[in-house]
Amino acid sequence: MTIQLTLSFFILGLIFGSFFNVVGLRVPKNIPFTNERSVCPHCKHQLSWYENIPLMSYVIQQGKCRNCKGKISFIYPTTELLTGCLFALSFWEIGVQIELITALLLVSMLMIILVADIKYMLIPNKVLLFFLPFFIVLRLVEPLEPWWSPLAGAGIGIGLLAIIIMVSRGGMGAGDMKLFGVLGIVLGWEHVLLVFFLSCMIGSVIGMILLLLKIINRKQAVPFGPYIVIGALIVYFYGDSLINWYFNLL
Repeated sequence: MTIQLTLSFFILGLIFGSFFNVVGLRVPKNIPFTNERSVCPHCKHQLSWYENIPLMSYVIQQGKCRNCKGKISFIYPTTELLTGCLFALSFWEIGVQIELITALLLVSMLMIILVADIKYMLIPNKVLLFFLPFFIVLRLVEPLEPWWSPLAGAGIGIGLLAIIIMVSRGGMGAGDMKLFGVLGIVLGWEHVLLVFFLSCMIGSVIGMILLLLKIINRKQAVPFGPYIVIGALIVYFYGDSLINWYFNLL
């Protein structure tokens, strides 16, 4: 039964991942949501029903629009597959508990942010404000220990990034700061600090690799949101294990 439910959550994640692609691409540009199907970004050809099937459509079309043969961005299938895997992981790790709702909402928010920041280098306020009330209510229903940890986490997340923004004179954006504030409510003060550490470390490693491969140059702006997303997901699911492992080393 557990395997069957995990597979169900994976399929559900694929479906929602397709929707998160649309949200991440439209909300930052204030593109209205209509009843019309999605279109090819190159030729504006309206996609058929089977071209909207999560993940499978990308495989069937071999990554190209059937009308203009333009390449379909890797963002679409990646977001769908990643959301499916993370929905399944959420159920596998947490089970049927109230915290599962928090996990699914967190994954949903982070997937939308991932798409928006990769595409536009922007973390939309509308997305953060939409999810924030849900996280506040859920932390009242399913509080962290100690109870004040979410408040401290939000304050530390915002304060730490605000200092970095001022010192670096724009090295990070206000969207990153607001995202850390929301993550502080979900994760608490200890874990939000761990997210910051991991996201900086992951960003540094990937940044050096991209520089060595000459995919980017030193003056090129790179979105920090994807690294925050990776760090937040690692910490949410395995933060306690990482902290215990670290202190055991000491």
